Amino acid sequence: MPYLPSPYKRFVKNHPSLAKLYEELAAACHEAGPLPDKSRRLIKLGIAMGQNSEGAVKSHARQALEMGVTVEEIRHAVVLSMTTIGFPAMIAASEWVEEVLEAMQD
Repeated sequence: MPYLPSPYKRFVKNHPSLAKLYEELAAACHEAGPLPDKSRRLIKLGIAMGQNSEGAVKSHARQALEMGVTVEEIRHAVVLSMTTIGFPAMIAASEWVEEVLEAMQD
């Protein structure tokens, strides 16, 4: 079973029908167009970085790694964000990604 953060587990426990609908919507969005899995995962990571969302960055980095995106590709996506989201936000995203990489090595 993939890693699920505590806040998401709590949401599922408290609102199972909404969680089911959310997961169905997410799946439908992923299948709504021609982009391959790898591209979709990197785009979702980029969106999370743009939102400066630690939880989402970590989640999408984990999901990308689990589906075969390489560490180098993820780090490149992080660096690409610098000129759009700014240096401090890119550094924060980089740290969050590195935390995921370290945790997955254990």
